[in-house]
Amino acid sequence: MPEPKPESFSAIRGALKFYQIASVITGVMLLLLVTEMVLKYTPIHLELFAGGSGGFLHFAPVVESVHGGLESTGSGLNLSMGILVAHGWFYVVYLFACFRVWSLMRWPFLRFILLALGGVVPFLSFIMETRVAREVKAYLAKRESAGAPAPSDQTSSATAPEGAR
Repeated sequence: MPEPKPESFSAIRGALKFYQIASVITGVMLLLLVTEMVLKYTPIHLELFAGGSGGFLHFAPVVESVHGGLESTGSGLNLSMGILVAHGWFYVVYLFACFRVWSLMRWPFLRFILLALGGVVPFLSFIMETRVAREVKAYLAKRESAGAPAPSDQTSSATAPEGAR
């Protein structure tokens, strides 16, 4: 398995920081989304609104429409819909952050899939963020303390002529 190049260590640190921020935001948005879905699709049937006739923040009932779906009865800004849209956009940003760390670290594709699941499985983004940060920081510290020889340097010194070593 190929290893990251020492020249990419600073890019890895930046990608890791971006990933950590994106995973926390995505994890929080996912928990808000799950809460919103529970409120809307269980017998409670409520949505959260800001402003309108109900006041600053209020819940409004969701009723069965004549077409068979659910219809909102609240007025004002539908925060439940806003949570849904915001999570969708932050998930795209999160996927980009996952891809960046994954590609710079040169991990197997299955690892990318596991990272991506962090944005759709509640609490997984928090667990993955902690593990990935710990693993990447330990890897970088180990490589830097060892002088960070590039994997290609190790093989080239073994094949170089005797006078060149």
